[in-house]
Amino acid sequence: MQKLLTALTNVWKSPRRFTALSLVAACGLALPLQGAELKLDFGQFPIGESPKGFTNLLAGSGRPGEWKIIEAEVPSAIPSLTPNAPVPKQKVLAQTSRDTADERFPILLYEAEDFADFNLTVRFRIVGGGVEQMAGVVFRTLDERNFYVLRASALDGNIRFYEVVNGNRGALVGPKIEITKEKWHQLGIVAKGNQFSFTFDGKEFMPPVSNNSFVHGKIGFWTKSDSVAQFVDPVITYVPREPLARRIVREIMTRYPRIKGLKIYGTTPQRSELHLVASKDEEKLGGAAAEIEKNVVAKNSIYCGRGRGTYTVTMPLHDRNGDAIAAVRVTLESFLGQTEQNAITRALPIIKEMELRFSAAKDLYEAQ
Repeated sequence: MQKLLTALTNVWKSPRRFTALSLVAACGLALPLQGAELKLDFGQFPIGESPKGFTNLLAGSGRPGEWKIIEAEVPSAIPSLTPNAPVPKQKVLAQTSRDTADERFPILLYEAEDFADFNLTVRFRIVGGGVEQMAGVVFRTLDERNFYVLRASALDGNIRFYEVVNGNRGALVGPKIEITKEKWHQLGIVAKGNQFSFTFDGKEFMPPVSNNSFVHGKIGFWTKSDSVAQFVDPVITYVPREPLARRIVREIMTRYPRIKGLKIYGTTPQRSELHLVASKDEEKLGGAAAEIEKNVVAKNSIYCGRGRGTYTVTMPLHDRNGDAIAAVRVTLESFLGQTEQNAITRALPIIKEMELRFSAAKDLYEAQ
């Protein structure tokens, strides 16, 4: 049996024997994550105060922005059936500082979530400004020197998208569009990979653009110079970022009903000893690895074990350089005549699929 395990291990170490096409055909495509929806409710914060959970940043020069909650008339997004109906008031976010510094860009950043792919809509209106009358949204923001921005200008009558990298502004892209001062408008952003599309008042106004500068980051609100602007009803539908290891475990467990358990043991910068980094049972994450998992990684070997109605195969997971970076324990539902050989054969495509998607040890723990 040891010769058999050695032979299978040697075959398994040769990744060129398994092509991506054959594995996709055998395993199926990865299931997409369900989108989460986040509604930022400014109504929960006291009037006159800056909302909690946000960070006040300043790009460029001048004084930081003054971001606070105020009460304003906000018409319903659905037109009223009653003519001359009173416009209801609600709490909105406002930037009220009128510092006229030219290259001054106040930003209020939402801190609780980091976004990669998302769909954002927010209503805004520009209510003041002598030098500038601009309002917009920053996204995939790393800090005040690195972000994307989509902004509207009532004075210039245009909408522009651009990037800021290490404090340097890139080319401005966007058309002439009438932006009515004192009127509520809506901006929309769809970010998927390096592709971005935009809407104004529910309609696309320019072709999608591509940009590779930032793959994830924070979302926030933006103005320029002495612009006074208000924001309300931001809604973000997004794919939550999580370590690739956890995502893969969930996808595989969904596709393979005969898999009874799937665990990945690896290390992180905060914890150098082998421990559980991905599992169907998330309450057990962080649990220490047993000697079996440690030996599988240290000796680059395969371990098989029989349970009641199950067979467990533990194999090393390799990075692109062929180094063992983790141990994967696959618990399979056994059948009559189950042997170690066919248990390994059943588990092997699962490990190979993982190796096609992992490039380095950081993929085990870094959110994507």
